[in-house]
Amino acid sequence: MSIAELTFRYAAFAALATLVNLVTQEASLRLYSGTFDLYLAMAAGTLSGLVTKYLLDKRWIFGDRTGGWSGHSRKFTLYSLMGIATTLIFWVCELSFEALFGSDIMRNIGAVLGLAIGYTVKYRLDRRFVFAREGAA
Repeated sequence: MSIAELTFRYAAFAALATLVNLVTQEASLRLYSGTFDLYLAMAAGTLSGLVTKYLLDKRWIFGDRTGGWSGHSRKFTLYSLMGIATTLIFWVCELSFEALFGSDIMRNIGAVLGLAIGYTVKYRLDRRFVFAREGAA
């Protein structure tokens, strides 16, 4: 796969996972408004985006054909661990925009910015540690 195709595909999957994340957050906020509603919505959005992105990246970015419960659970665990720092980038951006501007649209802009930065970092981590070919790490 060419660099251009890889970049386009990764960006498209990141955009799709971002959309899944934001739609899940919005649905969560509509279903529940109370104590910690934004934090619960962010957690639900993060989980839905994570699963979406993992399934797409595993197959279509890294060409990983690992199957079975143990293969998936090991890879998903590593994939999730690589996402901790990048999730913090996303959350800090989203919450910062919420605190600075106090509007839903600006909070979402902060979320998109944080996710874009986070996904860029995450690709490099995943390539190196999660989906590294034997002997290539």
